[in-house]
Amino acid sequence: MKNRNSRSELLHVTMSVEPPMNTELVFLIEEAPEGGYTARALSQAIFTEGDTPEQVEANVRDAVRCHFDEDDLPKVIRLHYVRDDVIAI
Repeated sequence: MKNRNSRSELLHVTMSVEPPMNTELVFLIEEAPEGGYTARALSQAIFTEGDTPEQVEANVRDAVRCHFDEDDLPKVIRLHYVRDDVIAI
């Protein structure tokens, strides 16, 4: 019976350890219907926008710095631009 408690305690401790923060944070950048661009992180609750790609980049950096503690900042931010093109046949 002592082994059962030990295994149960070990399982609880193992499952409660959080995985380390990824070193890369990916943002999906899309053109906004009203103009400009929106940026949404895929793995975190971070959203920002800007009128130009340069402004979106600056706003993404600022939003990431506000969201994370200094020690938890991702090493790389990847901006994935999505564009829908409609062509005539």
